[in-house]
Amino acid sequence: MGGSGSKPTEELDKPWRTFDWGQKEALKRRLENFTLSNPDVTNMKILVAGQIGAGKSSFINSVLSAFQGEIVNEAIAEDLGSADSHSFTKRLRAYRIRSAHADLPFELCDIKGLEPENISECQIDDIVNSIYGHVKEGYKFEEEPLTSDDEHYNQNPSLSDQAFCLVYIIDASTVQLAAEDKIITEKLRLIRQKISDKGIPQVIVMSKVDEASYLVKNDLKMLYRSQIIKERMELCSFKVGVPVSHIFPVKNYHNEIDTNNDVDVLILKAFDQILRSADARLRRGASNI
Repeated sequence: MGGSGSKPTEELDKPWRTFDWGQKEALKRRLENFTLSNPDVTNMKILVAGQIGAGKSSFINSVLSAFQGEIVNEAIAEDLGSADSHSFTKRLRAYRIRSAHADLPFELCDIKGLEPENISECQIDDIVNSIYGHVKEGYKFEEEPLTSDDEHYNQNPSLSDQAFCLVYIIDASTVQLAAEDKIITEKLRLIRQKISDKGIPQVIVMSKVDEASYLVKNDLKMLYRSQIIKERMELCSFKVGVPVSHIFPVKNYHNEIDTNNDVDVLILKAFDQILRSADARLRRGASNI
C-alpha cells in the first residue's frame, strides 16, 4: 500500500469511472417520481441473490435506509460475523421500498443465500422459479426444489408476481479464484444461462468495498481511483459474465446509527440502474413461461 505519508500504490492518477458524488437528492427525487411502464403492475419485483455473508440482506436494508433517511434493519443481515455458515433467510420475502412520504411501486425480494458446499440444482431451480413468479411469498426453502404440485407453487403468475431483474451481491473483499468462490460464481453463471434467453437483466452489486481496499476504507470517494476495486469488478465481470457497466460497487450500512450521503449516493445509483434495467424488461412484457 505504500509507506507512511506516501501515495498508496493502488491509487490511480485519475478516476476510471465518472461519478457525481453530489447527485444523491436528484437520484432520490427521480426514483420517488418513477412511473412503471406497465400500469397493470402494482409492484415491480427485483430478486436479490448472493453467497451467504456477502451482504445480500444488508444491501436491502441499505436501500431502505437511503430512502427513509434513517438506518433500517427490516431484513435479517447474514454478514454479522456469525460462525454459522447457513443462510438466515429461509423464506421468500418481499420488502416494499418506502420514501419518507409514500410507498413506492417496487419491491426487493430476499431469497436464501447461495451455499458454497456444492453446486445444488435445488438452489438454482428455486431462484429461477422465484424470478418467474412461481414461488409464493412465504415459501420456506427446503433441501429439495419447489415442485408444481406444492401449495406454494404459483401455476399462473401475473406480471406483478414476476421479478424483472436479478441482482447478484458479491463480496469485494473475498472475490478471488479460490475453489469455494468458483463454486458460487459457477452457480451464478448457470442461473444466468437459464434466464438469459428470457431477457431477464442481471446486475452485480459488489459489496464491502471498504474491506477490500485500504484506500477506500479511509475515503469512500476514492472508490473509482482504486486499482483494487477496478480489478475486482473486472474479475466479477469475467467470472459471472455480466458487463462491467452493470457492476456497481457499494458500501452497505453495517454498524452505523446514522445515514451518510456518500454511502447513500452509491446505493441509490446502483438501485437506479437496477430499476431502469427492470423497467426496460417490463416494457417488453411477460416472460411467457
